[in-house]
Amino acid sequence: MSRPFVPRSFSSASFVRVNGKIRAREVRVIDVHDKNLGVLTLNDALAMARQQGVDLVEISPNATPPVCRLVDFGKFRYEQAKKDKESKKHQHASTVKEIQLSPRIDPHDLGIKVAHAIDFLCEDMKVKIALKFRGREMAHTEFGFQVIRKCLAELAPYGHPDFEPKLIGRGINVMVSPLPRNKRARNPRVGEGGQPPPPTNNHPAPTPGSTGPKPAGFANDPFAKMEIN
Repeated sequence: MSRPFVPRSFSSASFVRVNGKIRAREVRVIDVHDKNLGVLTLNDALAMARQQGVDLVEISPNATPPVCRLVDFGKFRYEQAKKDKESKKHQHASTVKEIQLSPRIDPHDLGIKVAHAIDFLCEDMKVKIALKFRGREMAHTEFGFQVIRKCLAELAPYGHPDFEPKLIGRGINVMVSPLPRNKRARNPRVGEGGQPPPPTNNHPAPTPGSTGPKPAGFANDPFAKMEIN
């Protein structure tokens, strides 16, 4: 026997029993003012709903007896949809993204990692910062803590650490949670209307008469200063 198709857009109010679809013989009734009217037979509860011009909605089917509320079903569905929408907003906060650092990370690479972390925090996700030591790097863990503190300083307008950075094994870990939206800075990589911001000092726009920015090359080019006769 095949299972019934469940639409993607279903809500918690989609499978609620209403009026004649309620199966219990007796129900506990809550009126429109949230007052407990006690246990009534299903026929008496339906008659009361008709008299007040509302619906009898089963809100706790697993209770003994089931709990029903006297309420307009359209209003009930609207309130449930609103609650479902609010709960989905908080689901991102339980999502954890991780960025990995090293004590000798290049400043440019660190800036890219920080930019990704800012994107995650602005989407209401938590960020785990993990820095790992290799070989003899464990002899100077203070350099790793300096990188972590610099990263946290860059993320301060967007999130706050849940605890102080800790050295665990051969690495330093810290969890960063997003700030509330009303206290969080705007994502610098997203301008008004979702457009990228104008060029910054890191990547200046070409000045009149110039040929534009220099092409990217090796960071440490051993032939950069060699003179060719």
